[in-house]
Amino acid sequence: MDDLERELRDLSGWLATPEPPDVTARVRARLSAAPAARRDTGRRRWRYALAAALAALLVAALPPGRAALADAMAGLLRFAGVTISTSPDRTPPTGVPSPPPGQRTTTLDEARRLVRFPIRTPTVLGPPEQTLLADPDGTGGYRVASLLYRAGTLRLDTFDGRLDPVFFKQAGGSDAEWTQVGAGEAIWLRGPHPVSYVDRDGVVRQASARLAAATLIWADSGVTYRLEGDLTMAEAVAIATTLG
Repeated sequence: MDDLERELRDLSGWLATPEPPDVTARVRARLSAAPAARRDTGRRRWRYALAAALAALLVAALPPGRAALADAMAGLLRFAGVTISTSPDRTPPTGVPSPPPGQRTTTLDEARRLVRFPIRTPTVLGPPEQTLLADPDGTGGYRVASLLYRAGTLRLDTFDGRLDPVFFKQAGGSDAEWTQVGAGEAIWLRGPHPVSYVDRDGVVRQASARLAAATLIWADSGVTYRLEGDLTMAEAVAIATTLG
């Protein structure tokens, strides 16, 4: 059973359904009808079933629809390698957050050699002031590259969004908004919110939790981008559309 089927089965428990009507008389009438009429009724039933199936497939195919279903079921949005909890309980992290595992400073050129996805930079920002790599595997390939601008107050995290979740965020439902970067879907988190790193084993590293600024999350060609800083949604989208 895949995730969508499991979510749909769980969702059935949330739906109120009326008591079934007594259809005995109608069934008897149909059974006594001509064979042609029964064939017409059968064809209509198949058309209705097919239409319902196509509608379900359409919801599953659209990322916002799939994410909205996950939100209705478990208070979670799952998008491009980022899991967002929309629970109203957003306890701010305390203490000094630890960096992601194996984080180190490097150059942009070296970072491009040590990750397995393309690192693109917004042309409007230019080269980053600092480049960080985090979470190497056994072969020396790093999982996340972070580009820092404006003395570190503007951050662009990049990673392969086709892999397991990399970040876990907590944001109230009213703080998460669907938007677009180019023709692709994106999520905007408008206010400060706790963010934690999710390691390769799928464990949320609570020690890494920190209070993030407003954030735009989008994906392009399998790579996820997470732009964080003191920005409006319009400013963040404008930066995102200049990836070179």
